[in-house]
Amino acid sequence: MWLATVMTALLPQPRSISQPDAGSYTLTDSTRIAADPALRDAARWLQQVLRPATGLDLDSADANGSADSSDHGVVFRHDTALGAEAYRLRVSDSGVAIDAGGPAGAFYGAQVLRQLLPVAAYRTAVIAPDTEWLLPAVSIEDAPTFGWRGVMLDVARHFMPKADVLRFIDLMALHRLNVLHLHLTEDQGWRIEIRRYPKLTEVGAWRRESQRGPVRDAPGDGRPHGGFYTQDDIREIVAYADARHISVVPEIDLPGHSQAAIAAYPELGIGVDASGRGGPDLEVFTRWGINPNVLNTEDSTVEFFRNVLDEVMDLFPSSHIGIGGDECPTEQWEADARTHELVRERGLPDVHALHGWFLNALSTHIVARGRRPFGWDELLEGDPHPDSVIASWRGMTGARTAIRRGFPVVSCPDEQVYLDYRQSEMPEEPIQVGVPLSVADVYAFSPVPPEATPEQAALILGGQANIWTEHLSSTRAVDYAAFPRLCALAETLWGTGGDLTEFEGRLREHLARLDALGVEYRPESGPLPWQQRPDVPGRPSTRAERAAHVASLVANIME
Repeated sequence: MWLATVMTALLPQPRSISQPDAGSYTLTDSTRIAADPALRDAARWLQQVLRPATGLDLDSADANGSADSSDHGVVFRHDTALGAEAYRLRVSDSGVAIDAGGPAGAFYGAQVLRQLLPVAAYRTAVIAPDTEWLLPAVSIEDAPTFGWRGVMLDVARHFMPKADVLRFIDLMALHRLNVLHLHLTEDQGWRIEIRRYPKLTEVGAWRRESQRGPVRDAPGDGRPHGGFYTQDDIREIVAYADARHISVVPEIDLPGHSQAAIAAYPELGIGVDASGRGGPDLEVFTRWGINPNVLNTEDSTVEFFRNVLDEVMDLFPSSHIGIGGDECPTEQWEADARTHELVRERGLPDVHALHGWFLNALSTHIVARGRRPFGWDELLEGDPHPDSVIASWRGMTGARTAIRRGFPVVSCPDEQVYLDYRQSEMPEEPIQVGVPLSVADVYAFSPVPPEATPEQAALILGGQANIWTEHLSSTRAVDYAAFPRLCALAETLWGTGGDLTEFEGRLREHLARLDALGVEYRPESGPLPWQQRPDVPGRPSTRAERAAHVASLVANIME
């Protein structure tokens, strides 16, 4: 019975799975693991995660880790005919063979092997010494559909300590997600050490309190909040993710959502005089929502953020570098005489064009460093740098417009994959914002607009879920918001999603793995008492209200 259950509990579901016979293979003290040199890291990872849970040595087959050894139980073999993320896994009475096109494919095969074991394989210590570590005889062939299978994690609104980020990376890896979009700066906090500008963290990483809930006139909580990652912390996060085949894409959000930077360096704000002196006297923002305080567009401000981005790019080897571009009000620019001078000097039609001018200046710098600028779909309101990649968040209008204009897209429409949105209509849902977004809603997500031509569909890199943390002040709250909806997204982006009822059956089995890992996910029946927040009023919206609001926002990017 257990063998039949584990065969139906793989998640994301592999592309092809069959059970050639009723046999099995058991990991024992004599089991050894071998790997071709190119795949040795996957073998080491498997040893590292299984040894504590099983108590087995799982030594390498020989000193060289050669996959040619005949005396082994698990072997990783490099097959260059397979794609880089593709793998084949075969379990028989004589052992386990994982063939992979590259290190990523081998790692995904190792993740699936772990799923085939009893759920105690997800513990960090032996809890039952007599456990039989059985693997059912199975044949799996698998590869993902989309290359960008991501999560945006907002560590700016509420700081997430480094250890929690590393834990989140492991949870992403479990679900074969491969991009962590790290939202590092906001009005409410600057979370990355920039050595050239130390006040960005000395001042900008701390706020005196936080707004308590989404209601517009909500009081502050009176509790200071802050934190930031040192450059060595960032190096560790990047290396840890890379070992799990996850690319970390940093985002420095500009030119709006920048009050923390202006609080640290007032000369970045509106009100600077001709000699560069002055600027607003602002604190790090303590409220949620769109903020009218934006950067000025002086050449000195552009140079400031070129220098910031240089340090960011030195730390993050990712091919994409986030520059934000979302929700930038222009009222301050409209009212500022100096800004109008800059518009005339640059030959721009109006102050609204400064948004695109500013972001293109920084995009050009990013491209000169061999990277690609990555920004929200507001970039389409102007003329984005031709190497830009668009994150379509205001529904799928941005995706449709971008692919018509020839820009690559990461689809992340809010009404389908914003995991901070409430999960049901139940009044017990904590701090309700947005539309109700269930596991079924996320499972129905497709990053490709249905009307896209094959050429346009090829521009869809994939998709991601976005987890904003205004109302997620702890790792427990992030767990509740992310899981199990992130499980549904992982399968959708892997490209094997289909029958919802069948998925829900596998998900119920998969939740036992999350239990073993200590993930405080939302139960199917609704939030547990300690997951509720009756002390903080929410501000939910209906789908009709949200659709009307988004339609008004994206009207100027539609063709």
